[in-house]
Amino acid sequence: MAGRFAPSPTSDLHLGNLRTALVAWLLARGSGREFLLRIEDLDTQRVTAAPEVAARQIADLTAIGLDFDGEPVWQSRRLTRYADAVATLETYECFCTRREIAEAASAPHADGYRPYPGSCRNLTKAERERQRRTRPPALRVRAGDAVQTVTDRWAGEVTGVVDDFVVVRNDGVPAYNLAVVVDDVAQGVDQVVRGDDLLSSSPRQAWLTRQLGGPVPEYAHVPLAVNADGKRLAKRDGAVTLADLGRSGVTADQVLSRLAHSLGLAEIDEPVTPASLLRRFDPDALPRQAWVVE
Repeated sequence: MAGRFAPSPTSDLHLGNLRTALVAWLLARGSGREFLLRIEDLDTQRVTAAPEVAARQIADLTAIGLDFDGEPVWQSRRLTRYADAVATLETYECFCTRREIAEAASAPHADGYRPYPGSCRNLTKAERERQRRTRPPALRVRAGDAVQTVTDRWAGEVTGVVDDFVVVRNDGVPAYNLAVVVDDVAQGVDQVVRGDDLLSSSPRQAWLTRQLGGPVPEYAHVPLAVNADGKRLAKRDGAVTLADLGRSGVTADQVLSRLAHSLGLAEIDEPVTPASLLRRFDPDALPRQAWVVE
């Protein structure tokens, strides 16, 4: 049994990321699970700064006292696993652009995802050959509009229709929904903790987990950290990373205290450690609303 934290090395972790990591650590350690770190770098394989960003992310997690079991797993080193998984699925080529999907699909989900309308599902061999002359195809799994229900620790039962989602992008890179499921199954991850903007992706991933022969994990989606306007917290909001706050004289220990306070686990600026928070931790008492970062 294991939980995990899986950042993408695109930028330094902000307070919302660190808060989610802390909740993931508390839930894993509090339930006797291992806690794993996975670097989801498929989108950054050609970005020269990605290893340095990942190193800073790991240093920040360590600075607030989080520990992990085993070495970090890098998705870019697991491409063969993803190809093997795709080979077991019923897939078809899709030539649609994002614009075409946006124009044909229904309204997007909370995470911005637009359900696929099936435009390329029944193309003939001749039609596929003609399309290949103008653009490379993505691969979509044939889900047949399956209905999947998952149980989230705080949101309860969530049911979604599973569209024919992309498993390999048209540049040959394994898609997020495929890679994250393959890795969770391979690593024995049975507890998935992440921001609640990704809640609507859970039925797709649970359905794929079953197709690949894995058990559906326990989900726990954490309310986001937002700015004063209610928008998702981002670097443009000012001092929201450990490095930024450190330059303002705020230590990593003080950041941990503020994260704990936002979760109802400590007083403002009370000295705490993850171990001391674990003794106070009650998952059912965590705040259910977004954390407004002043």
